[in-house]
Order: sequence, then structure tokens, then C-alpha cells
Amino acid sequence: MEKNILVLGLGNILLSDEGAGVRAVELLQERYQASQEVEMLDGGTLGMELLPLFDHRTHIFILDAAKSGKPPGTASRTPLQGRGRLMRTRTSPHQIGLLDVLALAETGDGPPAQTVLYGIEPGSLGAGLELSAAVETGIDEALCLLLDDLAALGIRLAPRSAPDEATEPAQSATTSFPRAATT
Repeated sequence: MEKNILVLGLGNILLSDEGAGVRAVELLQERYQASQEVEMLDGGTLGMELLPLFDHRTHIFILDAAKSGKPPGTASRTPLQGRGRLMRTRTSPHQIGLLDVLALAETGDGPPAQTVLYGIEPGSLGAGLELSAAVETGIDEALCLLLDDLAALGIRLAPRSAPDEATEPAQSATTSFPRAATT
């Protein structure tokens, strides 16, 4: 089966760390070229407007600020397959709209084979355009988790330029970045 993968960044970039998902997708787009199978999009603060983006997807990977009670910048990987209606605890400010969209997407032409939330624990949600240092690190960790999942599907994104090991996440399962918690 041909893959049709959506990598979606969510968040409000006007509220500091709340924009982590959008900033993560921007960084991914800056570092890597999307392949034919992968579309990378900034979903901002859209809610139900996301529904058409989920049509005919085999995999949906979502990057977002997500409260888990862990230290700021902690990255986590949470499978969401089939949980659109079942999740009662909201870990992300966008989950009200996101969970509704996922539930509706599951009733359409068939749910994607895999839906995953890569959450980054926010530190500051106050007004501001800058991310905290902890969340910047968390974004790199979340991107490592995402790249590992893409690699497991046989997808390797082409770097836009030669990687600088000090600042770029590795593309393989063996990365120099700390591994994030899987929930």
C-alpha cells in the first residue's frame, strides 16, 4: 500500500512554548525536504478545519505542546489510534478540536494505520514569540522520535544541507540526543 503521511504542527506561536508544534514543523521543513509520501504542514490553531487534511492519510504524526506534568521540554510519544473518542484527559490545548477531528476522521473512509502525538512539555505559556531553552531541546527530542517512526516505515527525509551534528537530530535510531519518554 502506498503511504500518504501527514506531519502536522499545532500551536499558537504568540504564546511562547505553546507554539512548540508549529516551530517543530518549521524546523523540520528547514532541515529536510519532504518526500513524495510525506506532507509537512503548519496547522496553527485550526480545529475542525483540519478534517479535510486527514482524508486518505495512512499515517498522521502531530507535533504539539502537551502538558504531562513532566519537566519543561520533556518530549513524549503518544499513539492516538482509535482514541479520538476515548481520551478524557486533555494534555494539549488543541485536543478539544483535535480529538473531535480525529473522531470524525475515524468515521470517514477508514482511520489511518497510525496516528501519533509527539508532545513537548511547555514551560511558559505567556505572551511572547520566543521558545524557552528547554522546549527548544524538547523539539529536537520530539523530532528524533518522529524521524525514528518515519524510518521504521522506510521513509528517510533528505537533508537540505550537510547535518551539523551539534545542532541537528540524527535520522536513525542511534541518535546522540537523549531519548524521550514513550507514553
